[in-house]
Amino acid sequence: MAEDSLSERLAALEERVARLEAAPQTRQTSPDEVFWALEGLRGRLTGDGQVLFTGAVDLPTGEHYEWQQAAETGSLLDADWSDHAVPYAALGHPVRLTLLRAVLRGTRSAAGLQETAGLNTTGQLYHHLRQLTAAGWLEAGGRGHYQVPAGRVVPLLVLLSAVAPAPTDDSRDDQ
Repeated sequence: MAEDSLSERLAALEERVARLEAAPQTRQTSPDEVFWALEGLRGRLTGDGQVLFTGAVDLPTGEHYEWQQAAETGSLLDADWSDHAVPYAALGHPVRLTLLRAVLRGTRSAAGLQETAGLNTTGQLYHHLRQLTAAGWLEAGGRGHYQVPAGRVVPLLVLLSAVAPAPTDDSRDDQ
């Protein structure tokens, strides 16, 4: 009888180990590693502080981009923010965001972009493409093809991640 109990416990333990081994592995980080980029920035801070964004991006097209940009807090607060209205406004339409995502994923032709965005006329397409091009989010690559300029790939993804909904912690038990 004790042997049956031991066998059951061993079987349950083996099942648990198998589930743990099959689960995706997450790397445990120390508190010092959580803000590794911030720690690097602190070592270079001058004046009243800085903001930094950076990224290394591999697109589905095989293109690779690395970028970083820093700005001093005082310069940002003293700037005329209305000068930034045009680039932000160009991102303020769902069709334009769809077009940018499609270009980053590899759809570069006007015909492909029109189809992806579900636009009925080329007039509608070129209206949105003009807005994105004027704001610097797109550039014409010739013969009806478009691309996101290299210096705008990471900033665009930073802006999208900055306004993305905050992740939720589904593992927390609120009971």
